[in-house]
Amino acid sequence: MITAGVVGGTGYVGAELLRLLAIHPSVSLGSVTSRGQAGTPIAEVFPNLRNFVSQSFVLPEADSFADCDVVFFATPNGTAMNLAPELLERGLRVIDLSADYRLRDPAVWEQWYGLPHASPELLSQAVYGLPEVNRDAIAEASLIANPGCYATAVQLGFLPLIEAGLVDPAALIADTKSGVSGAGRTPGVPILLCEASENFNAYAASGHRHLPEICQGLEMATGQSIGLTFVPHLVPMIRGIHATLYAELEAGATDVDTIFRNRYEGEHFVDLLPPKSHPQTRSVRGTNRCQISWHRPQGGDRLVVLSVIDNLGKGAAGQAIQNMNILFALDEQMGLDQPALLP
Repeated sequence: MITAGVVGGTGYVGAELLRLLAIHPSVSLGSVTSRGQAGTPIAEVFPNLRNFVSQSFVLPEADSFADCDVVFFATPNGTAMNLAPELLERGLRVIDLSADYRLRDPAVWEQWYGLPHASPELLSQAVYGLPEVNRDAIAEASLIANPGCYATAVQLGFLPLIEAGLVDPAALIADTKSGVSGAGRTPGVPILLCEASENFNAYAASGHRHLPEICQGLEMATGQSIGLTFVPHLVPMIRGIHATLYAELEAGATDVDTIFRNRYEGEHFVDLLPPKSHPQTRSVRGTNRCQISWHRPQGGDRLVVLSVIDNLGKGAAGQAIQNMNILFALDEQMGLDQPALLP
């Protein structure tokens, strides 16, 4: 039995992580931390966990995880990089769901996140936790950088095409939409019901923090330089990401269907729909799946790939559990193989 601790258990990602850990057949839930809720029963903050989780929140101190095998960070950016080094020194495995260890270059991290990196010596050690690319490295890792939600949907959609040389890697466009839970649980005017409901808007069009992560991931996986225009949007739904991806096909491009199916053969959490399908975010709600389809409008040279995930599932907590399963040589589907929630 694996004992898992959680740093930062009061956000939406933390809540989803606790829900999945509570029903995982090979996990015993250890300490769960919160500075603001220390001493408060977890089930009081999240009533959906009544009769599943009996612990109370504790303060985020390294000693709190003495009995743990793995610690998840479901914290804001800039937190894990301060506590993770001590946990690693104590021999614990760390899975960070924030962005602290996703980027290899500390200068690039500081440029996008606005503060110096507190443990830059660990950036080269961290394994980027996209299982469909780095499964073997994840199995041997001590520190796993769980990918971002947008980054997961975009990379899984583009990856087979770039690897196979079917598209121009310098002319990629990602038009993405996310539900409001992607903004987190901290109150703010833009995510109030009266602000977000009946509204639809782009944001960070001049540059979003997931842009360097996506480019780095695709470049490391394919060995090719990436040129990407990435524009996220906020849509009035609770959870889900829809990525509409555009790429220019190279001359003589072969069968796209075969390329996708060969690349993701055996990947249980990548669900390839029939060509010309239109995946919906509700079809992956509450799951760890990414559904993908593709179109070639008017038979031209532009390919449109549609990629959908649950931003709290395959985009965060679900993928973190998948990484944990790989790390501890468990069945990769354990605790995650469930149908989507409808309606």
